[in-house]
Amino acid sequence: MPLGQMRSGERPNLTAHGYVLQRMRQAILDGELPAGSRLIQADLASQFAVSITPVREALRDLAGEGLVVFDPHRGSRVRSFDLAEVREIYELRMALEPLMVQRMIGRVAPDRLDEAERLMRRMTRTKDTAVWSDLNRQFHACFAEDDKASRLATILGGLRDSASTYVGLSLRASPERRAESDREHAEILDCYRRGDTPEAVRLAVQHMRTTLVTIEEADAQGLL
Repeated sequence: MPLGQMRSGERPNLTAHGYVLQRMRQAILDGELPAGSRLIQADLASQFAVSITPVREALRDLAGEGLVVFDPHRGSRVRSFDLAEVREIYELRMALEPLMVQRMIGRVAPDRLDEAERLMRRMTRTKDTAVWSDLNRQFHACFAEDDKASRLATILGGLRDSASTYVGLSLRASPERRAESDREHAEILDCYRRGDTPEAVRLAVQHMRTTLVTIEEADAQGLL
């Protein structure tokens, strides 16, 4: 499928910027744009039949998500896989997420729990790895404090965004992990509804550790 096209039924009413962003995220997480690929703005604008501006904005957003890196001499490229970075991201998350769980159990508004459930249901329905990864990021954000009022939330939000890159890669390497993650999401949400702090902490850490192990195994098998 040419880079400028999206799968049938997956091009909603988006701005040019939103369309380019969504399609490029999809291409990177699906492996259509391999790690290290150079991203030349003029070429991308031609493929997407848009001006340079939405492409530049999309590359900036993808850099913020950790999917793209800027080299002052070579321009933009798809971020290369770095297992040491993955381990550091997940070690930090496993250390800090329990603090957020303990703060937020009993404080998450019912409407945010309902939103988490809607996101969870959408994850079980979509077949698109990039869409699933983005929904996964939004799902976990439902249980966090407002990052404008919390340094912990700001740090964890950044780590969560960086991890989404590797979540997508792990799902591409081990598709069976998706169903397991969906079940874990349901269990985590149930803990928040019941106010079970110890179990919510245990599940959150287990959820991240399993994802990290999946990534490590995929790397060892040369799948990343």
